[in-house]
Amino acid sequence: MSSKKIIIIGPAYPLRGGGMSTFNERLARAFMSEGHTVSIYTFSLQYPSFLFPGTSQYSTEPAPKDLDIKVVINSINPFNWVSVGKHIKKERPDIIVVRYWLPFMGPCFGTILRYAKKNRHSKVVCIADNVIPHEKRAGDKVFTQYFVKPVDAFITMSEKVLADLTLFDQQKPARYIPHPLYDNFGEKIPAKEARNNLGLNTTDPIILFFGFIRKYKGLDILLDAMAILKHRIPSLKLLIAGEFYEDKKAYLEQIIKLNLTEHIILRSAFIPDNELRNYLCAADLVVQPYRNATQSGVTPLAYHFEIPMLVTNVGGLAAMVPHNKAGLVAEPNAASIAENIDLFFKKENGYFLPGLLEEKKKYSWQVMTESIIALAKL
Repeated sequence: MSSKKIIIIGPAYPLRGGGMSTFNERLARAFMSEGHTVSIYTFSLQYPSFLFPGTSQYSTEPAPKDLDIKVVINSINPFNWVSVGKHIKKERPDIIVVRYWLPFMGPCFGTILRYAKKNRHSKVVCIADNVIPHEKRAGDKVFTQYFVKPVDAFITMSEKVLADLTLFDQQKPARYIPHPLYDNFGEKIPAKEARNNLGLNTTDPIILFFGFIRKYKGLDILLDAMAILKHRIPSLKLLIAGEFYEDKKAYLEQIIKLNLTEHIILRSAFIPDNELRNYLCAADLVVQPYRNATQSGVTPLAYHFEIPMLVTNVGGLAAMVPHNKAGLVAEPNAASIAENIDLFFKKENGYFLPGLLEEKKKYSWQVMTESIIALAKL
């Protein structure tokens, strides 16, 4: 395969890790390991404050020394979009890989791509996390239509997004490629070691809710399930690890109302990359009680650390977690989630490990990089 010049457009350092920054940086390393030249164009300003409910958008960790990251994109400045687009045009990359997850980014990315493609050389491959957002706003459809036009081909990481894409484009090449594994957070460690690192009881059964907390992720449903489970599994603990992206008052009130205080371990802050392994490895089961979803970056994390999952039967979640093999699939309601968590703890220890090991083989970065390059040739 001949060496390509590739530019990735999307979140990266100094923006905090999270799913997309981690993904884009890992994708860049995958391309580099294959002999390609890669730059990442990320944001000097990603979100105005009204679109970012967290505490900080920026990482406190050291900058990655092996990556060429250009911090240049201002998501709300049209003059900047034109400038960045013209710069990329002169760079003449063979492939531009652009992440799309929120219609708000449509005008910014759509303009950058239009100017970049005036070199009549660069091919644009979009990795679409969503084309229909979880939380809808005015202008969503128009912004996405504007973005889609200069894109040459699409990759989605769930079948649902692939289907949603047909509402905006039915002609351009599009493929479903499963989300590769996050393998850059270290190797699996014993649960006892991870729990000691976090100051947790080493013998309690622990389930984990991990990631940013938003309404669609269904933490409130899981809390209702815990109210059922506290009678069935009295020592069960729910470890909630992640930053609230909405008012946490309602959740805290729900915990008190359901008398769950002694069953909840709340670590409601952004989890830095160097601590992530402890949280995954400390859990017996990772629970994703989503109301709706396309795919989830938590799933490849759980696969990497070989932790069984319980997911709800929404979007593309169940497709990545075969029921009773790599985990369990529940309906998005408290009774079904409680029933399946109870079922999990009745199975023998290690029951899901063979299925996890078999399934995780499917999710390689080489499949993603080869698919991008192949699509750029079409």
